[in-house]
Amino acid sequence: MRICVFGAGAVGGFIAAHLARAGHHEVSLVVRGAHLAAIRARGLTLRTAQEEFTVRPHAASAVPRELPPQDLVIVTLKAQSQPSAADDIAALLAPGASAVFAANGLPWWWTYRGAAAPGGPLRLLDPDARLWERVSPERTIGCVIFSANEVVEPGVVQHSTNNRFLLGEPDGRLSARVQAIAQMLRDAGVGGEATPDIRRWVWTKLLRNAPVNPLCALTRLPTNRLAEDPQLLALYDAVVDELAEVAAAQGTDLSAELPAAREVARKGPSIDGKRREIRPSMLQDAIAGRSLETEAILGQLQEFGRESGVATPAIDMLLPLLRGLDRSLRPH
Repeated sequence: MRICVFGAGAVGGFIAAHLARAGHHEVSLVVRGAHLAAIRARGLTLRTAQEEFTVRPHAASAVPRELPPQDLVIVTLKAQSQPSAADDIAALLAPGASAVFAANGLPWWWTYRGAAAPGGPLRLLDPDARLWERVSPERTIGCVIFSANEVVEPGVVQHSTNNRFLLGEPDGRLSARVQAIAQMLRDAGVGGEATPDIRRWVWTKLLRNAPVNPLCALTRLPTNRLAEDPQLLALYDAVVDELAEVAAAQGTDLSAELPAAREVARKGPSIDGKRREIRPSMLQDAIAGRSLETEAILGQLQEFGRESGVATPAIDMLLPLLRGLDRSLRPH
């Protein structure tokens, strides 16, 4: 099978390294800049607490159309970068191929629930409907990531904690293709799991992402230091509560997940049973001067709240600040 990891940075590099080492498939990468140059020169290195290894992918390119049609494309671009890549992603898909979208936040395919409920594009996540029309939700598989990774130097990805990737169909079927991809990932050492309710997992992950990522990006504090300030902790809790109300209005009860979500800020992430400092992805991007997942993490959440008549004062306060920070990080 030909597999392309499109956007092989932190999470994509983790997946690609495992797939390439397993050796069962032809693994290619779409990557750019110094990371691409290092991978071409020295290979892709993955460091974990248990091991370090280097792989040589079949191909690595900044130009997706240099690659042949693929049987599976795993898109690990951040949500804000996905619409501009829609044409390239679509061109990579061989007939009958699937695209797995693994990213934080609410996904662009959210409204699609099958032929009986086809939905339509979301203006904040897919402004020109390029993903909807060119990739299409029918060819798409959702993926929720529980895995902390960081590109610590060009060509080198550091894995910190967790290895869980929930895959599901937008229409809720536990399909053969989802189960096959999850098994392929497990065979390579990536914790793939098939689920018939990918939307619940999106909400569950967002319970952590929505408060942690914006607060850490805006303050430059790692997750474990938010609890040092009672006002930041109160703001964190307010975002959790508002998100749960929006999810409930959309038909998902998250009450059982709320205690664990609150504990993230109070105790910080755990690595091998020890509390250590972890910088969430949006903080990594802010420090590196990269654009932020603003709309997928908070913008669309606010939009759903307004559509459902749910008040979101904490999100309403944070969102303009995060949008301002995002604008400051984008090229003028």
